[in-house]
Amino acid sequence: MFPWQVAIAYWIFVSFLIIGTFIDFEHFIIPDRVTSGGTIAGITSSLVVPALMGTNTRLAAGVRSLLAAALGYVILWIVLEAGKIAFGRKRIRFDAPTPFAWTKRNDDADFVVGTEESLWSDYFARERDRLLLTCDEVRIDHHTYENATLDFRYDRVTAEGHVIMLDDVTQISGVARELVIPREAMGRGDLKFLAAIGAFLGWRAVLFSLFAGSLLGSVIGLITLVVGKPVWSAKLPFGPYLAFGAVTWMFFGAFFLRWYGALLSP
Repeated sequence: MFPWQVAIAYWIFVSFLIIGTFIDFEHFIIPDRVTSGGTIAGITSSLVVPALMGTNTRLAAGVRSLLAAALGYVILWIVLEAGKIAFGRKRIRFDAPTPFAWTKRNDDADFVVGTEESLWSDYFARERDRLLLTCDEVRIDHHTYENATLDFRYDRVTAEGHVIMLDDVTQISGVARELVIPREAMGRGDLKFLAAIGAFLGWRAVLFSLFAGSLLGSVIGLITLVVGKPVWSAKLPFGPYLAFGAVTWMFFGAFFLRWYGALLSP
């Protein structure tokens, strides 16, 4: 197998990484065209260029690529579910009564608490997710409540035992003392993004990309917390850091394997 064939496969792979990185930075989402498309392209490339998987047979390359993609998806799925169990809710107690507003916008809504603005859909990755808002006072269209806790699902809110469908509501506003938001460890696009990395580069790249991406993301996150103003609704895209790990593996994977092997067998 000629090196130029591997190079072409890498060019295709890096193209997916670049597209996914910039979209994730801008929109905090990686489209299925990039993730699922990248996985299919990776498996296909491995069948055409078996050297990507370190073998000479197309069948073995296809199987290795498919298994590596599955490994990448399953590992992050376990992390996602474990993170939901351990850190699935975040409680924010405001120093002073804070105004908030929920305003319908087409099929979504704008949710503003104090100076922080976000989309309503950002908080509800799962059907069972709940958002709790403890209020001194609240107005739901023409209904007013005092000292109430609003129990939100994506499509409805419960106030003093009354269930109100959000499709029938134009605006909710008031003053809040405490907020409990649902949260995810990462987006599901990251699972499929790591699967695409595995499909192109194999199972070792999956493990390395996860480790290197987590390390870099943690460092960047800590720097952001230190030098920036704390923002409870801030999000940190994980896809770009997985892409960093994948590119690092492409160019320096052999070096890291030798270095790690020397640590284990000095």
